Amino acid sequence: MDKKETAKSVVALVGGKENIAHLEHCSTRLRFTLKDDGLVEKEQLEKVDGVIGVRQNVQCQVIIGNDVVEVYDEVMHILGHQLDHSDEIKGKKQSWSAILLDFIISIFQPLIPAVAGGGVLKSMLLLASLLGLLDNQSQTYQVLNLIGGAPLYFLPILVAMTTANKLKVNQLVAVSAVGALILPDMTALLTNGAHFAGFGLQNIAYASQVFPAILTVLFYAQIEKWFTKFSPKPIRIFFVPMMSLLITVPIALLILGPLGFQVGTVFSAIIIWLYEQLGWVATGLLAAVLPLMVVTGMHKAMIPYAVSSMSELGAELLYLPASLAHNIAESGACFAVAIRTKDQKLRSTAISAGISALFGITEPALYGVTILHKRVLYGVMAASLIGGTTAGIFAIKGFALVGPGLASITMFVDEANPMNLIWAFVTLGVSFVASFVFGLFLFKDKVIEQEANVYTKSEVLAKPVSGQVISLAEVKDDVFSSGMIGEGFGIMPDHGELVAPEDGEITMLFETNHAIGLKTNNGAELLFHIGIDTVQLEGKYFSAAVSTGDFVKKGQPLIHFDLQAIKDLGYDTTVICVVTNKENFVIEPIDPSTGSPEAGVLSIAPVLS
Repeated sequence: MDKKETAKSVVALVGGKENIAHLEHCSTRLRFTLKDDGLVEKEQLEKVDGVIGVRQNVQCQVIIGNDVVEVYDEVMHILGHQLDHSDEIKGKKQSWSAILLDFIISIFQPLIPAVAGGGVLKSMLLLASLLGLLDNQSQTYQVLNLIGGAPLYFLPILVAMTTANKLKVNQLVAVSAVGALILPDMTALLTNGAHFAGFGLQNIAYASQVFPAILTVLFYAQIEKWFTKFSPKPIRIFFVPMMSLLITVPIALLILGPLGFQVGTVFSAIIIWLYEQLGWVATGLLAAVLPLMVVTGMHKAMIPYAVSSMSELGAELLYLPASLAHNIAESGACFAVAIRTKDQKLRSTAISAGISALFGITEPALYGVTILHKRVLYGVMAASLIGGTTAGIFAIKGFALVGPGLASITMFVDEANPMNLIWAFVTLGVSFVASFVFGLFLFKDKVIEQEANVYTKSEVLAKPVSGQVISLAEVKDDVFSSGMIGEGFGIMPDHGELVAPEDGEITMLFETNHAIGLKTNNGAELLFHIGIDTVQLEGKYFSAAVSTGDFVKKGQPLIHFDLQAIKDLGYDTTVICVVTNKENFVIEPIDPSTGSPEAGVLSIAPVLS
């Protein structure tokens, strides 16, 4: 993949850099917030080299895979400046659920790298301690353990930053407001039973808490905007932050902090209750539906729960074990497809995606392999169910918010239960083997299916347009008349409608609609070109009736064109039809004495080996 060319194509096909209001990326996707979603050319975007798939809901998500960081850098280089045009997209009408999901993703998605990095470091230290490689009483261990715990301890600060960034308010003041809640002296005051203006303050340890920070910054955003609106400009630089802090922090200590703490507690209690009631069934079912959740982006809704569970309980016992089963099942399926397929491109994609999934990144596997082959997807879901059920039966827990996989398997190290890691490895093995076996039996190679039909039967092409048939040598364009592109014929049209001369699939539609490609059922690849030098019309007088990827029937309209208008501008209106993969066929013209568009004009017979 040429990352610069990929970036250029992506920017162009999402409506150009002028249409991009905001851009961020996660582990596999470019996430565009666009001013006009209608400008996205989704079908063309999915064909760009390096693009695995495209999803449009709240954001336009372009799935790149493992090269997302490099492509993101190239896109930002093209854009040339920091994007901040939120005011230009305020007018876009969105449902409350879409707005809420966008808010959740914007707050929690950026937290993952820091929390995951710290969590994996702590899990590796635990493993080193269990193996006797490092004494957990040593100062070296304790220093490293504190480093690993820092992201979770300062989670309110991180949440304050991401929330302030989403709300477009002063990040530093927002962090100061939330930071006041976790000051050591403030914690000591709360522990001893502090009061403010006669009101008692609840003894809550705000370190590692998520929801108090979110509510505090939401309130601060409104206060900041109000004081900014009414504050005299000469004193605004200090007056607005001062008054915002003076009002926000006491309200947070009295109301918002305790309310957010209760929200987090109830959230975790609900999940624990469901887990206790459903047990291993819950983990198995979640693992089975995770492929569908990831494809639709709904798995992001699990992030607040996972972060809250980690901060409240220090562990997560549902989503991470289910994710381990699903991630490894995706890997096993990809390796099975790589063995079974004869398609070199699919094999390459499957191997790369299988390795990524083995290490916890599933989007390349999902978009590049499994959702394109439904039987394989069903196998992945079945294997995920088996693996997730295994994880649920042995009640494994995750201790780091990172995509579960082989490299991050230490996230399941539990000092109180050494078997937790063993059962995680068992889940990994069961998921991989089950999915691999299912994949071997369920996968059907499309190449094999097509080989039975392609290049095995002859076809006679009907006229694609009404008019007088001429030989290709008579066409007044050296590129076509020389046969360089392929063998075929020309027609001097008397009607402005191009139709399909045979059943087939639309493989290409030129952006100006003056040229189109069709692959017939016997594998012949046809190119139709309306007029000579008509590309200069830039699409004027041409209207496509189909899109790339459509399957069409014989006689179905493909392109409408204003024949008289094109003639009046002095253009040669000859319609050219050539078979571009002529080496696979014996092509013979048929007597064009009749002017009927239904008459056969070209015989295409396969070359018999």
